[in-house]
Amino acid sequence: MKFLLVFDFDHTIVDENSDTWIVKCAPEQKLPNGLRNSYRPGHWTEYMGSVFVYLGDNGVKEEEMKRTMTAIPFTEGMVDLLGFIGENKELFDCIIVSDSNTVFIDWILKAAHFHEVFDEVFTNPAAFSSTGYLTVQNFHAHHCTKCPKNLCKRQALKEFLDKQLERGVSYTQVVYIGDGGNDLCPVMFLKKDDIAMPRQGYTLEKKIAHLAQDYTPVECSVLVWSSATDIRSYLKVLIKK
Repeated sequence: MKFLLVFDFDHTIVDENSDTWIVKCAPEQKLPNGLRNSYRPGHWTEYMGSVFVYLGDNGVKEEEMKRTMTAIPFTEGMVDLLGFIGENKELFDCIIVSDSNTVFIDWILKAAHFHEVFDEVFTNPAAFSSTGYLTVQNFHAHHCTKCPKNLCKRQALKEFLDKQLERGVSYTQVVYIGDGGNDLCPVMFLKKDDIAMPRQGYTLEKKIAHLAQDYTPVECSVLVWSSATDIRSYLKVLIKK
């Protein structure tokens, strides 16, 4: 009996958007209007690349970025939840599928000593260039018309599950914990024994509700959470079954 926990990162593990939080490093903690208005829907990673160039051009160094990112608050109850998962790793495999980037997630998890809770992190690869600028790339190429061009979370999840099956690992249940519109695609991939946990009041919950109104509900069960304490309560019940 083993369960797979799939977490989004921004507004799920941390209570902010890591990509917008980094703007605290910018002069006067804001971006020029021209840069802000350059975002094109579905091209967030390219936009963040421009933001990182702007920060680099303004002399923002790696140390300052790291100091800023590791001050990001965790969602209410999340520290206790991740501690609980860490204590029960024999029952839970745990992955992150996020539109953030490897540098930010690595910094935040390591600073809080949670990196060992997660078996894998699927997110946009980032690194500092020889000139000290942070650069970011698309996670992968895909053909899903519903998702931003840099990341289809359904494809990332499906490929992970397929690899696990090849290793002889299958899961009693997949629990998907997220908040955003780009979490709907992987939620629609879940089976009837799985569970989607959308954050209360956020886009994913609203999109799932709209599907139900249109008589095309998701196949899996749905349990809404407002604090990570709700998730922990569910997992405690799950492992006692």
